[in-house]
Amino acid sequence: MKNIQYQINTPLNTSEVIRLFNASGITRPTHDTARIETMFANANLIISAWHEGVLVGIARGLTDHSYCCYLSDLAVDKACQKQGIGHALLTQVRQALGPEVSLILLSAPQAMGYYPKVGFSAADNAFIIKREH
Repeated sequence: MKNIQYQINTPLNTSEVIRLFNASGITRPTHDTARIETMFANANLIISAWHEGVLVGIARGLTDHSYCCYLSDLAVDKACQKQGIGHALLTQVRQALGPEVSLILLSAPQAMGYYPKVGFSAADNAFIIKREH
């Protein structure tokens, strides 16, 4: 797909984010508009991908811009997947962070094969307390 524009920390319309999440296959609480709004209001690194004015991809992270960044969302509309948009979003994230910042994420089971292809290494020293809902 050509003519993709990438934007950093551009305010996003919650209904567009919900549409993208639903179109991407990512599991997020899209039935809870207030929660989606809060998720984005409290993130401090958001890279969005646009095609002809339509939001087609997003990377959302929480970072100190010095040591680490937790990438909490990487979503691309299914109609636009396998065209390099996810990889480009990750490149934009890395450029925004710089080489001294580690990028950390929890993968959805269906995306486990993707992340090694774009430079991530599996971590065997991670722990999680899962959310209750």
